Amino acid sequence: MNEAEAGFRRPRAPDNAVVLPRDFSQHSHLTIFHRLNTLLTTLHPRRTIHTSATMARQYFVGGNFKMNGTLKSLLEIVDNLKKNELDSNAQVVIAAPAIYLAELSKIVPKQVEVSAQNVYSKNSGAFTGEIAPVQLKDINVHWTLTGHSERRTLFRENDEDVAARTQGALNEGISVILCVGETLEEREKGVTKDVVNRQLEAVKKTVGDDWSKIVIAYEPVWAIGTGKVATPAQAQDAHADIRAWLKSALSDKAADETRVIYGGSVTHTNAEELAAQPDIDGFLVGGASLKPEFVQIINARKNIAARK
Repeated sequence: MNEAEAGFRRPRAPDNAVVLPRDFSQHSHLTIFHRLNTLLTTLHPRRTIHTSATMARQYFVGGNFKMNGTLKSLLEIVDNLKKNELDSNAQVVIAAPAIYLAELSKIVPKQVEVSAQNVYSKNSGAFTGEIAPVQLKDINVHWTLTGHSERRTLFRENDEDVAARTQGALNEGISVILCVGETLEEREKGVTKDVVNRQLEAVKKTVGDDWSKIVIAYEPVWAIGTGKVATPAQAQDAHADIRAWLKSALSDKAADETRVIYGGSVTHTNAEELAAQPDIDGFLVGGASLKPEFVQIINARKNIAARK
C-alpha cells in the first residue's frame, strides 16, 4: 500500500525550505551544501554551512618579528620552537628582519618556514633598499608579507604598490601573506567592508583570479600593537565579508580554500576564542611571536580540539 492509498498526506514544505533531490546520493555533497549556503546567506548573512573543503583549510600561524631582535635573540626563538611540540597540522611561517633571513632559513625546524616582511615588484634595478623576489628564492625563502599596515601608513605604500609587490612575488613562485584592514577612523565611519574590498580589488586587478598562493591577513589597524583586539564577533564578521568577496569576485573554490587569518594584538589569552570562529583560519602574530607564548598560539586549534 502506498502513501496515497493509505490516506497519508505529505505536509507541504515551507516556501523557504531547501528541497533535496530524490537522487540525493547521486548529487555532489558540495553542490547540496552550496544550495543550503545560498539560502542561509539570504536569510542570515552571518551564518554559513562549512563544507568538507572549507573545514580542510590548514591552520596557519605567521609570526611577524618586525624590526626587532638580534641574531642571538632570534636564534633563541627558533630554539624554543625546536624544543616544543608544535601542532603537526599547523603551518608556521616566521617573518624576520631581512638581514637574518638567510641564516634562519638554514636552521628552522622542518615544520617552520621563513618569510620576508616585504618584497619589491622587480627582480633587479636601481631600487636602493629594496629586496627582489629572485633574491629571496636565492636564499631559500619562499614567503613574503605584502601590504602590512605599517608599510601602508608609515611608508605610504598604496593599494597599487601592494598589488605590484604581490605580483612580483607570485611571478617567482613566492607565496604571499597579503595584509588588509581598516583604521580606527574608517571603522567608526562604518566603512570597514568598503576599505577591505577596495584593497582586495586592487590586488585582483593586477594578479587575476589565481589566489592559490595567497593567504589573506585581516588586521584592523587600530588593534595592532595597541593592546586592543577586535572581539571574536567583530573579527568573524570581517572574515566572513572577505570570504563573501572571494566568492563573488573569484569563485566558490577560492572562497572555500583561501585562508583568511587574523592579525591584531593576538596573544595566548585570546587565540583560542578567535581560532574557534568558523572563518578565522589562523593568525599573523606581532609582539607575541617574540615570546615563548608563541608556541601556545601555534597550538591553539589543537588545544580546542583536545577539549571536545
